[in-house]
Amino acid sequence: MRRIDEIYYEAKSDKWFIRFAVFCRVALAVSFIPTGIVKIMGQRFAEGLSSNNPLGHYFDALHLTGYYYTFLGVGQIVTAILLLIPRTAVLGALMYFPIITNICVLTYATRFDGTRLITMMLLASLFLLVWDYDRLKHILPFRQPKTNTPVLRKPVGKRLRFYFFGGCFAALAIIIVGTFYLYEITPGNSEEECRNQCASSKNPAACESFCDCIYKEGRSLDSCLANFEKAKSGQ
Repeated sequence: MRRIDEIYYEAKSDKWFIRFAVFCRVALAVSFIPTGIVKIMGQRFAEGLSSNNPLGHYFDALHLTGYYYTFLGVGQIVTAILLLIPRTAVLGALMYFPIITNICVLTYATRFDGTRLITMMLLASLFLLVWDYDRLKHILPFRQPKTNTPVLRKPVGKRLRFYFFGGCFAALAIIIVGTFYLYEITPGNSEEECRNQCASSKNPAACESFCDCIYKEGRSLDSCLANFEKAKSGQ
């Protein structure tokens, strides 16, 4: 534990890590401000997304929830402001993490094409929680050893920066490449995007049927996926 604390405080004292933490806070806050304003103004989020898209179904229903929809927008704006203020950044990170986790699970469940960006936002939010570990550890549900802040005898080495930022680039590569192979078929963000994948599909007819099921018939994702599997097997 002492060695982990030493590495942690080394990172906390390094200007590159400090700049990265500031970048994450600003980027995450900026991502919530426009979406929050849209909800407060009562406009449907992602207006370009078809109502027959699985995520479009959700946005339509959410838009019709009245002041709850406004409440979500206010919550996003408040979270963004807290992230931008240094004294309240920890509270902002605590509020941001469950919100972005919920959004991330939603995008994966509906096979939304924006899962890559949302996953990156989730990882950035998790980083901010780790960054403020020294302020959050006292509320964690396990016993904390009584230790003093380690005295740093030398500045952060290039090795620590290399491992961390190299790991970040590796994680981004895994997310970008891995999501291409995560699903056999997706509804895309539009009917055109859905049909574009049919040319490279192993079963173009089944793919076209899936897109018709989503965008022409407006059926649920699970129902269309079941029909897709039947079409592949020739049933």
